[in-house]
Amino acid sequence: MAIGLGGLGLSPLVFWALTPRELDAALRGRFGAHGGAADFTRHDLSRLMQKFPD
Repeated sequence: MAIGLGGLGLSPLVFWALTPRELDAALRGRFGAHGGAADFTRHDLSRLMQKFPD
């Protein structure tokens, strides 16, 4: 949240409406590529959804 609200200057409404892909694109546009770190995959999302079901 800190990077979305502070670093990107997004309003909370806009931040929470972003998809993960849109947030990634905004971060890449503002700060550049993430230096070769692995992309966030569907499996990563499924694992997080199981860990945090709310």
